[in-house]
Amino acid sequence: MKGRYGFDYAQHPHRLTVPLVRRDGAPKRGDFVMDPARVMDVFREASWEEALALAGASLSAIRDRHGKRALAGFGSAKGSNEEAYLFQKLVRTGFGSNNVDHCTRLCHASSVAALLEGIGSGAVSNPVMDVARAQVVIVIGANPTVNHPVAASWIKNAVSNGTKLILADPRRSDLARFAHRFLQFEPDTDVALLNAMMHVIVAEGLVDQDFIASRTIGYEELERNVAAYSPELMAPVCGIDAETIRYVARLYASSKASMILWGMGISQHIHGTDNARCLIALALMTGQIGRPGTGLHPLRGQNNVQGASDAGLIPMMYPDYRRVDDPEAIARFESLWGMPLDRQPGLTVVEVMQAIERGEVRGMYIMGENPAMSDPDAQHAREALAALDHLVVQDIFLTETAYLADVVLPASAFPEKTGTFTNTDRTVQLGRQAIDPPGQARQDLWIIQQMAARLGLDWSYASVADVFDEMRHAMPSIGGITWERLQREDAVTYPCRAEGDPGEPVIFTDGFPTASGRARFVPADIIPAAERPDQDYPVVLITGRQLEHWHTGSMTRRAGVLDAIEPEPVALVHPLDLAAIGAQPGDVVTLASRRGQVSLFARADDGTPRGAVFVPFCYYEAAINKLTRS
Repeated sequence: MKGRYGFDYAQHPHRLTVPLVRRDGAPKRGDFVMDPARVMDVFREASWEEALALAGASLSAIRDRHGKRALAGFGSAKGSNEEAYLFQKLVRTGFGSNNVDHCTRLCHASSVAALLEGIGSGAVSNPVMDVARAQVVIVIGANPTVNHPVAASWIKNAVSNGTKLILADPRRSDLARFAHRFLQFEPDTDVALLNAMMHVIVAEGLVDQDFIASRTIGYEELERNVAAYSPELMAPVCGIDAETIRYVARLYASSKASMILWGMGISQHIHGTDNARCLIALALMTGQIGRPGTGLHPLRGQNNVQGASDAGLIPMMYPDYRRVDDPEAIARFESLWGMPLDRQPGLTVVEVMQAIERGEVRGMYIMGENPAMSDPDAQHAREALAALDHLVVQDIFLTETAYLADVVLPASAFPEKTGTFTNTDRTVQLGRQAIDPPGQARQDLWIIQQMAARLGLDWSYASVADVFDEMRHAMPSIGGITWERLQREDAVTYPCRAEGDPGEPVIFTDGFPTASGRARFVPADIIPAAERPDQDYPVVLITGRQLEHWHTGSMTRRAGVLDAIEPEPVALVHPLDLAAIGAQPGDVVTLASRRGQVSLFARADDGTPRGAVFVPFCYYEAAINKLTRS
């Protein structure tokens, strides 16, 4: 749907077309209500020279007066690989710290942490289309028909050709109609369910002993841990009967090719890393990785979340996931960039907001992110952004975050730029500019370089190709992909280490990129959620996306067809729960947590379990992340 109807936002009349500077005396408040009619009471138009000079001078002054770690930058997974690479380079060399992050912190950070720890790489092992070669596919904590419709099509096609689909999720999504088994487990009980499956595999001798002996370490500790998690003990915890747990475990372990795909239902918990550790252990103990039709695939969210992470838009990682405190990596990038680098990992998105509150971070540069809407505990995030000494926002619309800025720089949408993007299958794709930015808006790559110059950096990139060429010399995983090859072939899958290599759709075939070459089992125990239902707040809140709208809605709600289909904020509630509070579908209901409340229209949805409510977080007039914990 977004591919067909979701691109006219680029010509929306709300597009930023001229730099804006906050008027003297215009207050910044975390509890603002954005009024489009009064924007020019808050901002005035400025020339590019004035806006860039003010932004650069203000951030430089904060750095020089309060130290390098008093600045932070948030990049964008909507931008290109080249933009992500230059943005993180600007923060590390211009600001002087590793305080750079992007939305991955709030989506698959826990998955990447578990993958790096367990198998030495945060990349997917197989492309989505490999489901066609699998006998069994587990989809857990994901709603592909809404969030990954192309992947959902591959899954449906595979099912029609005989693949058995196991769907596991507290919500029953459309994909459940295609499932061989649907496991509607209790919210927050992922580890209990997965450990029970591993218990069965161990107890019934379904492990791949040869694979474990030759390619892994730590199995004995995992075996001891899962011994306490029998299906009979875990059934009342997770809400799935013991025999079903046994059946699914046997099916997954004994198939010739099994694949696991997961989404942010797995990763966005305080035990998200443990959830992913369990999925990794399932694949390792059964040898279901490193072959076509087997493996692990955390479904990526934004169009370039894989590429932005690869390019180093992460506070503890240089490009290609080299630790910022690794002496060898430090030496490599100091040599490449010609500057001394900070040895200390930077602050994450959430930690930056907390550091602002403590007065430790005083200035920020945000490109294409909207933390005033997307951050958990959004009200706290807004108050933090409002407290900054100086905030520079680079975006295509005046988002809720831009409304709190001191300088707003009008940027480019995807059809207005040339650059590469890396999809969930690790395929680096070339996007070519089709139209020009409106008015005085400029391409993001130009803006980043202008900001770098005003922070004292001497860069000389004549084109996007120059940036990509530096990237491939910084990142061995794409070292064999030349700009000329991309222009010729349009897309190349990495790893592609030497020019002429075809690329590797399936990885981990012979070993793992860890120090020992072996994967590691990491046991996990049950950790309860940080906030659980009680007498005062008895309902579980589940947040996510709609098919029609993306993340904070800044683009999709400005796409005519998409907004016409879903124009109003909705809460999806089980029909019996609606009846219990005396409400009808279409009534306005109010949801409250310990942090705030929002009002929206009720929609009956029997896929949402009783005792829970599902709300998309794209509606500024009912910003559901005001209710969630950081």
